[in-house]
Amino acid sequence: MKKLVSVLVVVLLVVFALSLTKDFFIKTAVEKGTNVITGLKLKVSNFNVGIIRSLVNIRGLRLYNPAGFKDAVMLDMPVIYVDYDLVSVIKGIIHLEEMRIDMKEFTVVKNEKGELNLDSLKAIKTQREANKQPAKEGGKAPAIKIDNLQLKIGKVIYKDYSGGPSPSVKEFNININERYTNIDDPNALVSLIVVKALMNTTIASLTNFDLGGLKGTLSETLSSAQKVVGETAAKAQKAIADTTERTKAMAEEASRDAQNALKDTTDSLKKTTDDLKGMFKPPFGDKE
Repeated sequence: MKKLVSVLVVVLLVVFALSLTKDFFIKTAVEKGTNVITGLKLKVSNFNVGIIRSLVNIRGLRLYNPAGFKDAVMLDMPVIYVDYDLVSVIKGIIHLEEMRIDMKEFTVVKNEKGELNLDSLKAIKTQREANKQPAKEGGKAPAIKIDNLQLKIGKVIYKDYSGGPSPSVKEFNININERYTNIDDPNALVSLIVVKALMNTTIASLTNFDLGGLKGTLSETLSSAQKVVGETAAKAQKAIADTTERTKAMAEEASRDAQNALKDTTDSLKKTTDDLKGMFKPPFGDKE
């Protein structure tokens, strides 16, 4: 019995140790993989991978600007949730059945030299240099497939240091919350984030950033989002129409009930009045 207990204790310790070490190794792999895809440094404050279920919770993810920019952080993502396919990952393919990105802030910066931090992203370089091999520096981008992506972006900030030491600052609360399907290129994921962050701002025109060219590489991905948004809007309109019809029917029924109640009250008052008249009628008839 004692041996059995000892074995169980050892197994529990091994499982606990593996749960700690796997988080560390996967966290390190994610940080290095992001560097390959974006060309920039990334740090994660908290990383948890499920032991039984294939779930990943990432907290406090920050993508940093390259050297030459006063602002340290480009992207601030408090929460990222991933549900991955373990079999595909073992085969070397990053297959994410679902991914949710909650981005608090996206900061676009133009430094004193007029350089834009967005231009340092490898996805942007790949789009501009279509004839060259993508991700030439730092290794080849890993194969990736995302079945469903939910992208939330709260605020986009633009800081321009080209006019002096104190930057010109503009803030845009875009509050995007959209879903996309079938993303099979890591560069497309980065480009999608950039496009959706800039589409509802004036940053592209202020910086002469080629947003149209970048959107052209995402036509299929953007169209998938439009379908999801369209279906959601249609469902919302139908729900509003159904609610309106129900409200109208309830109002008509209430009106009928009120009219019937008023008629009943009127009839009752009339009967009561007639009864009172009968009670107080002179016994010998009316005098002429």
